[in-house]
Amino acid sequence: MEKRKIWFITGAARGLGLSLARHVLAQGDAVAATSRTRESLHQAFGTDSDRFLALEVDLVSQASVKEAIDATVATFGRIDVVVNNAGYAQFGTIESLSDAELRSNFDVNVFAPLHVLRHALPHLRKQRSGHIINIASITGFQGGYAGWGSYVASKFALAGLTESLAAEVAELGIRATVVYPGPTRTGFLSKQSLLTAQNTPTDYGAARASLELHLNELDGRQAGNPDKLALLIIQAANVDNPPLHLFCGTIANQLAQEKMAAVNDDLECWKGTAESTDY
Repeated sequence: MEKRKIWFITGAARGLGLSLARHVLAQGDAVAATSRTRESLHQAFGTDSDRFLALEVDLVSQASVKEAIDATVATFGRIDVVVNNAGYAQFGTIESLSDAELRSNFDVNVFAPLHVLRHALPHLRKQRSGHIINIASITGFQGGYAGWGSYVASKFALAGLTESLAAEVAELGIRATVVYPGPTRTGFLSKQSLLTAQNTPTDYGAARASLELHLNELDGRQAGNPDKLALLIIQAANVDNPPLHLFCGTIANQLAQEKMAAVNDDLECWKGTAESTDY
């Protein structure tokens, strides 16, 4: 039998992170789980054990992240799978989002994963092994959603970062995957995971309609099953050649196909004129 894997999962006290950590533990692997409070992790998983380590982490703080990574390696001896899962949605039109709202969203959705990578990669590089899994969203590939620009931009950034990362670490025996879930029933639209801009002009009808749709019609009715999504991520972590891009759910796959078709249409329509810009 292969040795058990050591997983480092951020945002593991609820949502997809909670489902993923539970399934990882059920299959016999070990989990170092982060949350803003250790109590929330102990409520979800019980006390620490030889296969579970609860870590109270401020992901925006490099020092806090480093301490968590160091504690994981000190406890389990290594890290095999890093899952950057923690994040939240910031709603608001581009015009109405404040600088503070945008920066806070990027701090958690982009710079926090960078903190984790900055301190985890030296250990993976030394091992010459490991798998980094960054949880984006289908909105990180198909971004045409009025009012979700901050969240979309942060997830596009995480997706692009993962592509560059995969190119950098391949020679070191490290793999990277960006996960694009479609709408998933995880409490994503709760007050803890969705913030709204303080001011949105009434002229932006499409944005307001989108917010109403998500809060009043989609919340609790999303098609995606978080447990099945967790099992898919585990499957991808256990194959020899994991995907760089992992689209999850029927809706995500449909939207990805539509985006690629739209891009191809633009390419074909403008190809002759666009290629004429070369010397």
